[in-house]
Parts: sequence; structure tokens; C-alpha cells
Amino acid sequence: MTTAENRALSEEELQELVAASDSGARSPTGAVGKMIAITALLWSSFQVLLASPIGPYILPGDLINNSRQIHLAFAIFLSAMAYPLFKNSPRDSIPWYDWILGLGGAFLALYGYFFYDKIVGNGGLADHSDSYFALAGLIFLFIAAYRTLGPVMVLLAVVFLGYVFFGSSEIVPDQIRWAGASLRKAMSHMWITSEGVFGIALGVSTRFVFLFVLFGALLDKAGAGNYFIKMAFGALGHLRGGPAKAAVVGSAATGLISGSSIANVVTTGTFTIPLMKRVGFSAEKAGSVEVASSVNGQIMPPVMGAAAFLMVEYVGISYVEVITHAFLPAIISYIALVYIVHLEAVKNNMPTIGNKAVNMFNTVLGMFGFFAGFALLCYATQYPVAAIVSLFPEGSGLILAILLGLVYVGLIYLASKVEDLEPDDPNAKVVELPDLAQIYKSGLYYLLPIIVLVYFLMIERKSPGLSAFWATFMLFGILLTQKSLKAFFRGEDNPISRLKDGLFDLIDGMIDGARNMIGIGLATATAGIIVGTVSLTGIGQVMADFVEFLSGGNLILMLIFVAILSLILGMGLPTTANYIVVSSLMVAVVVELGAQSGLVVPLIAVHLFVFYFGIMADVTPPVGLASFAAAAVSGGDAIRTGFTAFFYSLRTVALPFVFIFNTDLLLIDVTVTQGIIVFITATIGILVFTAATMNWFLTKNRIWETVALLVIAFALFRPGFFMNQIQPPFEEIEPAAFSQALADAEPGSTLRTIISGPDFDTFERKDVTVPLTVPDVEGADARLDALGIILVPDGDAQNMDEPGFGTELSDALSSFDFYGDEPVAISSVQVASNQMPKELIWIPALLLLALIAFLQKSRAPAPTLREGEVA
Repeated sequence: MTTAENRALSEEELQELVAASDSGARSPTGAVGKMIAITALLWSSFQVLLASPIGPYILPGDLINNSRQIHLAFAIFLSAMAYPLFKNSPRDSIPWYDWILGLGGAFLALYGYFFYDKIVGNGGLADHSDSYFALAGLIFLFIAAYRTLGPVMVLLAVVFLGYVFFGSSEIVPDQIRWAGASLRKAMSHMWITSEGVFGIALGVSTRFVFLFVLFGALLDKAGAGNYFIKMAFGALGHLRGGPAKAAVVGSAATGLISGSSIANVVTTGTFTIPLMKRVGFSAEKAGSVEVASSVNGQIMPPVMGAAAFLMVEYVGISYVEVITHAFLPAIISYIALVYIVHLEAVKNNMPTIGNKAVNMFNTVLGMFGFFAGFALLCYATQYPVAAIVSLFPEGSGLILAILLGLVYVGLIYLASKVEDLEPDDPNAKVVELPDLAQIYKSGLYYLLPIIVLVYFLMIERKSPGLSAFWATFMLFGILLTQKSLKAFFRGEDNPISRLKDGLFDLIDGMIDGARNMIGIGLATATAGIIVGTVSLTGIGQVMADFVEFLSGGNLILMLIFVAILSLILGMGLPTTANYIVVSSLMVAVVVELGAQSGLVVPLIAVHLFVFYFGIMADVTPPVGLASFAAAAVSGGDAIRTGFTAFFYSLRTVALPFVFIFNTDLLLIDVTVTQGIIVFITATIGILVFTAATMNWFLTKNRIWETVALLVIAFALFRPGFFMNQIQPPFEEIEPAAFSQALADAEPGSTLRTIISGPDFDTFERKDVTVPLTVPDVEGADARLDALGIILVPDGDAQNMDEPGFGTELSDALSSFDFYGDEPVAISSVQVASNQMPKELIWIPALLLLALIAFLQKSRAPAPTLREGEVA
């Protein structure tokens, strides 16, 4: 039976679906099964030790230096053991060819480790024999990626590799033709050096991603996943559309630590989707809510499907900055999804579950209080820690560990006073809502490792790897002792014997974490081929030219085409590989073409833009993997589920366009007060946008009301657009006055210059907008020198020589030909005008919103809640 037959899969079939996608569908028994488990356990142990503070003292230096090779060797070997190569391959034994592919692939991944001295002696380049081993390594990697990730990733990598070898062929169009590469050059770049397979992406997977995936697996093994779902259902289940709202919040909680939207769908969906159907959601809508919730988990810090750590490397900013910029769009996107669910429930007059009194305001206030309190707790932790460190500088670490242990024991004692949480049956005749007053005690200690993680990341500003290590180390202790301590506090016989159960839980969690990493490790390695192709061939410029041709130079069309290409490139790829591919190919396109159109965007905004559209491929038919998983749970039609989920995700589609033009949404260069104001107005804006797209505010919208709501949302998100029409943000001055304007400007302010001249590759004239930050030195000449600008005045024209190497302008102007017949010149200079605050636009927007609310309230139907149990 397939999902096309609209049959909900059984629990066993769903677990097999997740296993086939995330951890491998093969589970041999006997000695072979134990060997696979031991190998996975060794991989987890190696990665934990590598991230630990004592790793450099225990692990040999050559193991640390070649950790990427070891990481990939484990991934390739375990893929051959855990993932069947063919549909008819055995699931309970390993064929002979998989032993060859697994062991051979592991050896080839370790080739650079085994022959390190020889490669260094060759200057880091491959000789003939190295080239053939490297080519074999790529083939073995492609086979492993095919069996683990499916054909899409492999086909994409093969196409790019083909371009490396055959890009000089006459059958390749002139626009994308390049000189081509020999086998030695290509294999050196792709396998021997750190430019291709063993590049930044695999390095991030090795140093950071593994620990976070392991952290999530251990947290789930401890029981936190069920606790989060129960808490969400207990808090929201009594509301209209309560199971759907619980699905959104539960998926947000699991998405914080999950790297897989498919696993997120099945984990929370097996409970929430049947309940959504019971209160009136169709199979497709129930699946769509779960898809939208689960895929959104990939944009939620701190993990973001492992993309957060890659952004650190690619953008060149700290991890804290990345998650700060990504936080607000993710939060308001989830708020909008809860509102979508609410509007669906109100439109269809859905019943509630249970007999709990419905008070939406108290519920929202309570949830806000919980999250605000948790955030405050994480922040306030630094003060007692600082006091202890100042009082006991030598033994502070031991004292803090003891205090944390005492807090843990106290919370375990609290948990022992209530029954352990068991998963509910969503198909039971009578559904009992969890009592928050009781169940919250059972899992408060699950928050401790999360607090440890946030503390080290945000307060101590430690590396993500080290932060995840300490949080994981805390989870080791929880898994080992939680059952024994609960048994002790409950007065059960022989609580020490429960340590054995805890040890098995810990081992199972470490094995699960390693198996969950197989696909991510192979995805980052395979995506490295695409990154290597871009750096070797310069195809990024070709992509920019292609998008410019399609858009005709129109900025909005250019962004739409980049969004579509990101969506296409992301189809069928896991989140991590998805981001690597779209960022490698699309980021430079937005930056370059945006600058030519006068749009200057921070690099992090561009990375988030392509990332958002890349992960939408998990939603959108015909490849939407998460939609197919949700349809398998709900028994609905997969294609209809995908389209409905895409409709529910419109707010996620709109947000990237918003923060490209209004970077306040990413909390870039805003104060705390401004950040709070931006959060409030952005939340109102996304709710208004949702009401417009759902065609329902307080009641069904009239056409003019929908249009007005869209205009209001636009005004709240981009007040600068309307203010710019009233009062231009910049004043134009003559290029000849550039030096004087630079001398008069305040240090730290910005001058916008448009540089015109011939392109280095095409020799065609182009314009590039370059913002100049005024240096904190006195005088025009000193400021010109600090910026690296060399002016060559010619009458009224301000021609330029090539900027000095390493200066602020050297990279921004590297695409110009400074040595041709036509000069490069400053064609326009803009200085900031004394514009009124753009926030004034919010006043008429909110007044118009109040008018619509007043008009709709007079014709809104009276609520007719049908409370009670649902049979």
C-alpha cells in the first residue's frame, strides 16, 4: 500500500518511513547488528571527545587534524550498513557488495590521513595515483549519498562535476563555457585539499552539527519530546482548533533541536493529526498544519537544521549574531501559524475538546509568561555564576557543578511525586486533556540541559561545539540517573538496579544520534562538490548573468527568480545540503544584482533569504518530502496536502522579501527599545497579513478589506517605502563635490555612491551602489586614504584608480575593469537627508486597521462554542 491510496500508515510503517529517511531501514540482528551499534557508538564517542575540553590532551594531533576524514569514513561505512542500496536488498542482513562499498568507502575517505606525508610532499596536490584514488572516492561517496539521500543530491553533484571536466566543450553555450580542468587539478580541488568534499561544510558537520544532533537524540530518548507535546496539548488543547495549535507549539519545541522536518512531522504528527481530524480538520488540512509547523522548525534558532553553524562560516559573523538575526522572523512566523489555525477553527465553527473553560487571553498570557520566564532564567543565570566565580576563582567549576547537580536532584524529586508521562492514544474514544498543574512537574529537569546550552552560547559566548558538549554531558547524567533517582524517591525496591536501564538508554541515544548523522554527514560532503565547483570555475557569475537576463534588471523580478531557483535547487535535499547548495549559487547573485539596482543588503539577510526558500522545497509538490510524510500519517492526498501546506506557509514566503528591504526585522543595528517596537509591529503585521490571505479577520473579509489589510501589513513591515514617497531619504550631490561631502560628513555616517564603469568580464558598462562608512579621521585626504579611494578628477567627472588591496573597496569594486579605455568613475553621490521617522507611517496604518475591526465587529456572528468531548 502507498500513500497515494490515501491510507494512514500504521505506527510501525511510520517508524520505518522515518528510519528509511533519517537513520536507515536496515537493522540486522546478531553479531552484525552489534557491530553496527558499536560502530555508531564509537562515532558518537569520538565526536564527543573531539568537542570536549580534554580532547586535545587525549586524542593524537593527527586524528584531530584529520577529523573531517574520520567523520566521513564513519558516515560512508554506516550508510552501507544501515541503508539498503536497492528496494529488494535485504533488511536483516548485509550483502557482500555493501561490505565492499562500506569498507572501501571508509578507506578512501581516510586516504588523506593515511598518505598525509606524501600529499604534503607534493605541495598538497594530487599525483596520478592520488587522482585515481580520489575519483574512486567520489564514486563511493555518490553511491553512499544515493542510498541515504536519494538521487537528487547525487544528480546535482554529478552535473556540477561534469561541468568541471567538460565546461570547455563546444556543446556548452558560450555564456557558461570555461577553460575546463584536468583530472589531477579537479581531484586535488575536490578530494585532496579542503576546497571540495572536505571543505567548510563537512568541517561544520564534524565540529558542531554532530553534537547538536546527538543532543537532540539524547533529549528525546530521555523523554523530553513527549513532555513538550503533552505540555503544548495541555495548554492549548481546550481551545478551538486546540490540537492544531498544540501541533504548532509542539513542533516549534522539537524543531529547536531537530535537523529533520520529516522526523518532526512523524514525531508530533502521529499524535496531533488524528486529533485535528477529530475536531473537524480534513486529512489534508491536518497534514498541512503539521507540515508547516515542522518545516518552520528548520528556521527556528538555535540549530536551524544545522544551517546556523554554516552561516557562521559563510557570512563571517559570530554564532550569537546569526541566531539573533534569525530569531524574530522565526518567532512571528510561528505566531502567524497559530493564528492561521485559529482562523480555520473559527471559520468552520470547530468544537473544543474536554470541559475546560476557554479563555484565550489567559492562555496566551500564560504561554508568553512561560517563555519570557524561561528566557529571563537563562539570562539571570550569569549573576550567581559570576558571584561564585569571583568568590572561589580556583574551585568555581566544581562548586557550580555541585549546585547544578543539587538543582537537578531537586527537580527529579518533584518529578517523582507525579506519574511518568506515557504517550496518549489520539484515537481513544474519550480524549483527556493533560492537567498542566500536574504534568509540568514531571519534566522540568529537561530544561536544565537547554539552559546550560543557552548559557554557554549566549552568556559565556563559547563555541557552539563546546556549548553543545556541556549540554550533552548534562544529558549523559540525566539519562544515567533519572530512573534510579525517581525509584529512590518513590521508595521502590533496589533503585540502583535502574542504573542499568539508564545506561542502556544512554547507549541507545548515542547510537540513534550517530545514525541520524549519517545523512547529514554525507549531505555536507556531497554538497562540497558543488561548493568546490563554484570556487574552481566561477559559475556563480554565470548564475548572476542568467538571473539578470531573466529579470531584465528589475529588482523585484530578480528576487522572485532567485526564490524560484532556490526552491528548485532545494527539492529533495535535506536541510543542511539544501542550504549549502542554494547559498553557494544564489547569494552572490542577490548581492551583485542588488548592488547594481541600488539595493545594499547585509550578507546575513541574503543568506536567510535563500535559506527560507530552499527549505520550502520540503513543503512544495511535486517533491515536498514533509508533505508526503504528513499524508502518510493523515491518510490524505499528498499533492493536496503539499499545496495546502504551501498556502499556510505564505507568511514564511513573504518574510524574506520583507527583511531584504527592511533589515530592522533581523534586528540589525537596532537598540533594545527599537527591537521591542519592531517585534510588536512585526507581529501585528504578520497577523494582519495572515487575516488577509485567509480572507477572515473578525468575520469574512470583503474584497476591499482584504486589499486594505494587505496594504496595512505592508505599511507595518516597510514603513520606509511610504515615507520615502513623502520625503526622499537621500539628497543627490554632484560627483565633483564628493571630497567635500566626505570631509563634512559625521564619522560613522554613510555616503551612498554609485560607481559606473566597464565590467571586467563582459566590458559592458554597469552601475554598482556602494555604501561608504565615513572613517573617524579628519580631512578629505585622510578619509580617502582610509577608504582606499584614489580619485583622478577629469573636469566635473570623478574618475577612480583601482582601490588599494585589502581596503574596504577592493572587494566591492573587484568586478570593474580599471585598465580599459573607458574609466571607472563616481557617477552619483547621495547623502542622508533629514527625513522624518519612518515609524510615523504606523499611525495611519493602525487607524485603518481599527476602522476595519470596527466595521467587521458589527457584522461578525456570535460565537457558538460546542464544548465537550468529541466522540
